Amino acid sequence: MYYLLQPFRVLWKIWFFLFFVSTLILLYPLLNWALSKAERWPKAFKIMQTWAWWLISVPGIWMKIEQKEALPKAPFIICPNHSSYLDIITMYRTFKGYFIFMGKMELNNWPLFHIFFSKGMNISVDRGSISGAHSAYERSKDELDLGHNIVIFPEGTIPPNAPMLKNFKNGAFKLALEKNVPIVPVTFMTNIQRLQAGPALKRMGGPGPSRVIIHPALYPADYAESGVNQMRNDTFAIIEKPLKELYGNNR
Repeated sequence: MYYLLQPFRVLWKIWFFLFFVSTLILLYPLLNWALSKAERWPKAFKIMQTWAWWLISVPGIWMKIEQKEALPKAPFIICPNHSSYLDIITMYRTFKGYFIFMGKMELNNWPLFHIFFSKGMNISVDRGSISGAHSAYERSKDELDLGHNIVIFPEGTIPPNAPMLKNFKNGAFKLALEKNVPIVPVTFMTNIQRLQAGPALKRMGGPGPSRVIIHPALYPADYAESGVNQMRNDTFAIIEKPLKELYGNNR
């Protein structure tokens, strides 16, 4: 059955990509204007939220969000697993309040898409440079001081064996403890089924629900003694648990 459906998955993924690119081209002048000045970034955020609605709704994707408890007062750090290119898009439908992404510097080289990081609204991290990584870290602290939430994918990239989690990096948890802000773990459950990264001819794709779980926040005060490693490990376990329940240990 998997192989019988694969041609339809491929056609859907091609259609999704063309829809994404064509709408981005249409919106590019407006986004370029909104992202060109910091005072317009909240407007850019609203534009991207609206665009994200179209990007998931027209191809037949709908959100199913399970929120375990009320969100903490901003600012906080959002830590989701990364299993699909769809994660960034659905993030704009998962959280209503303003947030910014921290992403790898390589995104600045992507055609068209680079506008979201090269204009300065989101934070680019040059992992190959100590000074570049430090600069991104300092910018993150400034954004938190301004009351802005930050999205950090602690895996750093989409793992090749997703939805199995890759080891988490320490940056988000070090930042949370230093700035005394909560971590909000998020599990993207089915984005990999909607749009799996990798060769279009071999990977999953198609319409259906995007299931998201927003877990209870972890607070720095509870990790004053145990520190970064424990906060990182607890976040990993929280995000991983529903993935293991859905996909099993050998996913």
